Amino acid sequence: MALANPLWGAPRIHGELLKLGFDVSQRTVARLMPRRSKPSSQTWRTFLENHIAGLLSIDFFLVPTATFGVLYVFVVLLHRHRQVVHFNVTDSPTAAWTAQQIIEAFPRYLLRRLRSYLRYYHGSRTHLALEKDAPEPRAVELPKRGRVVALPVSADSTIATSAARRSRSR
Repeated sequence: MALANPLWGAPRIHGELLKLGFDVSQRTVARLMPRRSKPSSQTWRTFLENHIAGLLSIDFFLVPTATFGVLYVFVVLLHRHRQVVHFNVTDSPTAAWTAQQIIEAFPRYLLRRLRSYLRYYHGSRTHLALEKDAPEPRAVELPKRGRVVALPVSADSTIATSAARRSRSR
């Protein structure tokens, strides 16, 4: 599990093992995990250079009018090209109007990606604050249910489950 998910630490792997019915301490998991050399931390500038292609800013500001009114401006800026990718103006913004601006500003693939991540985050990912369970609790799957296999859940993680559950969902 540690090799399939190199970014997972002992607490996360321990939570998954508990969900698979393995009664092992977190300290044992930490002791048995492969040692990784820690690369030097990147600088803030390096981080920005690596992620500039995906960085956006959203701003909401007021513009006073000549008739003493106020207009509300919603702007989305793409940092890579320093360009405005979406804007709109209204005299009475509502939550629904603002949500519509976000939907129009971001491509549909991003919305699909976010929905996929939320399904993973709420349904599969274990959380320390929830006693190593997911927000939508998962039942413990005992080893007698079958062989443990890894199922990809999102682009950067894999979750372990028993073969019995996998074959049932087909």
